[in-house]
Amino acid sequence: MANDIFKALSSTTRLKMLRILAKEEMHITGIAKELNLSVPVVAKHAKLLERANLIEIRRFGKTHVLGSKIKNMYGMLDELADSHTIDLQKGASILEALRKVSGVELKTVGDKEFVMAIDGEEGLYLYEVNGNSPNSTTEDFKIEKDCTIEWKKLIPVTRKKIFVKIK
Repeated sequence: MANDIFKALSSTTRLKMLRILAKEEMHITGIAKELNLSVPVVAKHAKLLERANLIEIRRFGKTHVLGSKIKNMYGMLDELADSHTIDLQKGASILEALRKVSGVELKTVGDKEFVMAIDGEEGLYLYEVNGNSPNSTTEDFKIEKDCTIEWKKLIPVTRKKIFVKIK
């Protein structure tokens, strides 16, 4: 599976196709037109992307509509994340767990501590416990049973830009 993904991502044409399909589903001829390629060439690339489970091809007779399955790639990349197993007392906070993991840089602001960097990568981080986003800080969340804590860096991607002019 991983080999298929890396092969699929090794082509600039396939990367362009993924960018297009990340925005909307598209008929194979529409992608061919947008990329200035023939339909058979796009179909060949589409088969590789489908084999890597990065797109789905829905067939309606001779009509082929392509759609993105980009979440599958994110899941594969999650498998590359560094992991640690630590022991804590019941009722410990997530902040206490963080202190036991190397590469986590904390910063105190006022009376609260925040994750500022992980393995030297500064940024804004969120955490999940067993796949859920708690409604409390790392200091306030108390761990009562075995769990998996995941740290996710927010990547700034502009989805909407709004220019506000005050009269």
